[in-house]
Formats: sequence, C-alpha cells, structure tokens
Amino acid sequence: MTIPRRSWRAAGTLAAAAVVGLSGAVLSAGPAAAHTPTWDVTCTEVSLHLTAYNDKVTNQVTVTVDGKDLLPTETFGRGLDKKIALPEHDKPLTVHLVVKAGDGDQYSKDDTKTAPVCEGTPTPTPTPSETKPSETPTTSTPTPTDTPSESASPSAPAAVTPSPSSPDLAETGSSSATPIIGGAAVAVLLAGGGIMWSVRKRRTAQH
Repeated sequence: MTIPRRSWRAAGTLAAAAVVGLSGAVLSAGPAAAHTPTWDVTCTEVSLHLTAYNDKVTNQVTVTVDGKDLLPTETFGRGLDKKIALPEHDKPLTVHLVVKAGDGDQYSKDDTKTAPVCEGTPTPTPTPSETKPSETPTTSTPTPTDTPSESASPSAPAAVTPSPSSPDLAETGSSSATPIIGGAAVAVLLAGGGIMWSVRKRRTAQH
C-alpha cells in the first residue's frame, strides 16, 4: 500500500511540533527546577550560596541566631553569595535560614543548623549563687570603759608642794646654817663672861 506524500508531511509536522513543545517545556522548567539554596555554618560564620533562582521575580532570604536577626530580610535576584560573621559565643547557637522564592513556595527553603563552639574557647565556670544573710552582722568598735585623760585623776593624791610659810622640816644631816649658830653661841658665852668679869671688878673696887 502506498502512503500519500501529504500524510508523510503531516506526520513529520506533528512530530516536529511535539519535539519543539517538549523542548520548550524542558527549557521553561529547567530554571525553575534549578533553585539551589546551599548554606553552611561553622563556629565563626554563616556562608550562603544561593544559585539558579528566577531573576524575574523577587526572592528573599533571612538568617536569625537564637531568635535574633543576623541577616535581616534581604532581596536577591538570580543568586546570592555572602558570608556573615557570628557573634562570639561560649555555647552552641541555633542558626535559622529562611529563603522565600518569588516564583513559588515549592522552591522556598526553611532550615536550621547549629553553630558549635570554637575549640580553645574557655568554658565559663558556673558562678555559685550568693545567698545574702537575713541580718547583716555589724562590726562595731568596742568603746573602752576607761578613757585616758591628760589630766590626773581626781582620786589620785596630788604632789605636796611645801609652802614658804611652813617651818622647815628637821634636817637629818649637816646644814649650811650650823657654823652661824656655833658662832652665835660663842659670842653669847664671851659676852656673858665679860659681864661677869665687870661685875666682880666692881665688887672688888667697893671693898
């Protein structure tokens, strides 16, 4: 049986259209299926490598650490390469990545990773809780009962000062007035002897 040329031509046209349509579908689906949200977390930084996104729409990415923004919401087009330093930490951190594709939620990404503590970072020792006593002891300086004073105590006997009018105390030893007293005694004796001699001479002259 001979197939007319027109039939062959129609069949070829349909086959070519099918190939073109399939190729277009593959090409149109290729960029959408190529979304690649790659990211990595170390003890010091977060690395973002977002590629093959649709640059005809608005894409967004957000990174948080323990609930706090490390990278506030940022828009990008076909791709984004960025490294973000982590804050110093002495305990593991929870890093949360959210990528929102503008051409469909099926291409978005929501992922969480943990940033470890860097080796060599000293681990803080727990500080014991200080319990405050209900009553704070007060340290008082003892007050001496006897306060020394510069003046003598009233009960202490005062030193006896000899008065000029009081008689001299008896001297136990020799004194500087002894020669004077002796001289006066001799003068008295001489005077008495002279008086007696004069009296006797008068009596003798009368007889």
